[in-house]
Amino acid sequence: MSSNQKGTSSSGGFTHTGSGTNSQGNHYCNRDYGTGSDSNGSGRGDAYHYSNRDGSYYYSNSDGSKYYNDGKSSAWYQPSESSGKYRRAG
Repeated sequence: MSSNQKGTSSSGGFTHTGSGTNSQGNHYCNRDYGTGSDSNGSGRGDAYHYSNRDGSYYYSNSDGSKYYNDGKSSAWYQPSESSGKYRRAG
């Protein structure tokens, strides 16, 4: 990782547990909503998002749902109760 911020700060009902830029130049941010789940791995919180250099972005939410936007004209949403199948959003 070329840039990384660790530590915690609280805001809006969540704790920011880290952010930075990975080796591909994509920004990421980890959040912990205090649910007791560390779905990103130990100490990394239970939600995160990526903002990618190509304009796409991805959210993995604390409720288990996921959202992806390709930065052009398509987006997909996966509800938390889904069996792993994305559906086109919008």
